[in-house]
Amino acid sequence: MKRALISVWDKCGIVEFSRKLVSLGWEIISTGGTKKVLEGEGINVIDIQDITGFPEAFDGRVKTLHPNIHGGILHIRDNSCHLATLEKLHISPIDLVVNNLYPFKETVNKEGVSHEEIIENIDIGGPSMIRAAAKNYKYVTVVVDPLDYKKVLNELENNGQTTLETRRHLARKVFEYTSHYDSLISNYFNEIDNVEFPEKLSMTFEGKEELRYGENPHQRAAFYREVGNVQGTIAGSIKLHGKELSFNNINDANGALEILKEYEEPTVVAVKHTNPCGIGSGKDIYEAYKKAYECDKVSIFGGIIAANRELDERVAELINEIFIEIVIAPSYTEKALEILSSKKNIRILKLDHIMKNDYKSWDVKKVLGGILIQERDKMLLQDELEIVTKRKPTEEEMKDLLFAWKAVKNTKSNSVVLAKDGGTIGIGMGQVNRIWAVDQAIEHGMEKVKGSVIASDGFFPFRDSIDALSKVGVTAVIQPGGSIRDEESIQAADEAGIAMVFTHMRHFKH
Repeated sequence: MKRALISVWDKCGIVEFSRKLVSLGWEIISTGGTKKVLEGEGINVIDIQDITGFPEAFDGRVKTLHPNIHGGILHIRDNSCHLATLEKLHISPIDLVVNNLYPFKETVNKEGVSHEEIIENIDIGGPSMIRAAAKNYKYVTVVVDPLDYKKVLNELENNGQTTLETRRHLARKVFEYTSHYDSLISNYFNEIDNVEFPEKLSMTFEGKEELRYGENPHQRAAFYREVGNVQGTIAGSIKLHGKELSFNNINDANGALEILKEYEEPTVVAVKHTNPCGIGSGKDIYEAYKKAYECDKVSIFGGIIAANRELDERVAELINEIFIEIVIAPSYTEKALEILSSKKNIRILKLDHIMKNDYKSWDVKKVLGGILIQERDKMLLQDELEIVTKRKPTEEEMKDLLFAWKAVKNTKSNSVVLAKDGGTIGIGMGQVNRIWAVDQAIEHGMEKVKGSVIASDGFFPFRDSIDALSKVGVTAVIQPGGSIRDEESIQAADEAGIAMVFTHMRHFKH
């Protein structure tokens, strides 16, 4: 008679699965809570200690760690020496293992959970048992996902056994499962010991969804979410309307959110290809949207809009005047949602806690042969600002300089941002030298440049950029400083009556 060892934390579907096994002539070995549930439903169960000859001990910490269990799972069925040892030791084969592990993830994410409770939810016997079964998949079926119960039962009913292909598939899921589980535990210990860059780095994510396509239509892609609190992130958003998201949609939407989190006042960010094409702040979202739109009426077409306040019908009507891929906001009025949903191809995302920015996360970039990992660039200013020119910025200029500094921090390098009255008016980004970025921003700003201020993510290596800015009427500059030619730039600013502020920190973004 075939034997199954069933011991699961997640009891979903286990009664029906076990009852069907018994009807197919299987014996069931079980432990603890699972045994009680099955017996309570009238299913005959062999107690684990009747197999091991040893009682569950140490508050259940030791119950399946026994040769009678692991020998029954691990022996090779067509090895005569193994079979002789099995008979000599009076061990019976175990042909099916059904197990899922203590809820470590759910426990560690609980509010106010103690260290002791977290430690008690590190499963030991379960991982050992399912890894043993997965290693011996040639002969043993192992199930860790209740969604696989139906497939296993169908094969047992129709063929008397599962196929080798199915057993290998289930074994793969085991090692994926235990790898994920161990990574969560490892990361928890790194966190409590404040280990930022461990000797061995394990990162684990959970499947979110397959995407329509990757960066280009011929590339396949998927989105995985971090384990834990994802409030304020794309992974934590709810899609209210529209088709599935693509790789670029998610990447661009994330770029919009990173910029939006810099601003406390009502703000709208428009993004195209992860770069801002317009940012506006105002007394309300309506005013903020108009400023963001006015920055670049062309590039915003087909872009992504993120707002840090509820969207009402006035803003929704303006948005619907052009084609927008995605709108993200913490909430929508009923009328705004009705207006936006009238367009078939727009995606509408609702994101509670849209300004949350205190979650722990790494900036990770994959390179050939490895990964680069760094802290997120969460800092805006490090030291006190230094005014290095004869003229100081006015109060309004300083307000716009800080507005522009927040924007340029989140724009691909080399980058500069022109701003005036709480809105961007010209953005130069992704250039290989700074004067090209300046020229690009001036070209985009056109007649609006006069009286604006500019922020630069890195220092000006020559005075040519300052000379170009003075010709079009830019009145103030904020930049890191630190060039060996700083004095030339300062002199150029003084000659033009431009106020210049040094931050003594840069914000490159590649």
